[in-house]
Amino acid sequence: MKIFAVGMNYAAHSRELGAAGQGESEPVVFLKADSSLLHVGKPFFLPDFCERVDYETELVVRICRLGKTIPERFAHRYYDAATVGIDFTARDVQQRARREGLPWDISKGFDGAAYVGEWVAIDQMGSAVQEAELRLDIDGRTVQRGNTADMIHSVDRLVAYISRFFTLKTGDLIFTGTPVGVGPVAIGNRLEGYLNGRRLLAFNVR
Repeated sequence: MKIFAVGMNYAAHSRELGAAGQGESEPVVFLKADSSLLHVGKPFFLPDFCERVDYETELVVRICRLGKTIPERFAHRYYDAATVGIDFTARDVQQRARREGLPWDISKGFDGAAYVGEWVAIDQMGSAVQEAELRLDIDGRTVQRGNTADMIHSVDRLVAYISRFFTLKTGDLIFTGTPVGVGPVAIGNRLEGYLNGRRLLAFNVR
């Protein structure tokens, strides 16, 4: 199983990180380790190698068939379910690596850094994939909200683009990017993620 993730796929989020303009011509794609995957119900443990971990709420889609060099017009046939997920980022580690011109895989791919909620069949989402509402509440307060209509690169474009370089296989996941509003988590926080108003994940930070 491969876990793909996309950076800078919402213009407002790019601006909040001081990276306006990035990701507009081609998607920014990176990989997370398979050991980074956490399923709904399990706690997220803050790592001890960094000072700040940020949440990034995202639509996640699940690949359902083998595909390579997929035309964008057929891309919708290659994913069958979606959920809300959290792309956790060790922000200080990432920023230090960027300043030094080094890879920042550790900041995105550490154990537990890819949290996924309950899966919903695409035809049961309650909206089109590109009209989905995302929301994250922490301790009962909404901290992040977005709509996939604001993506720079659509889900179908991401599937087609990634398949140019990697053979997609059943069970692979794509984190499609986060809207504006990312921020830090702390021990004791309770995170609850919603897709079109339906709560699909809930867990504690320890």
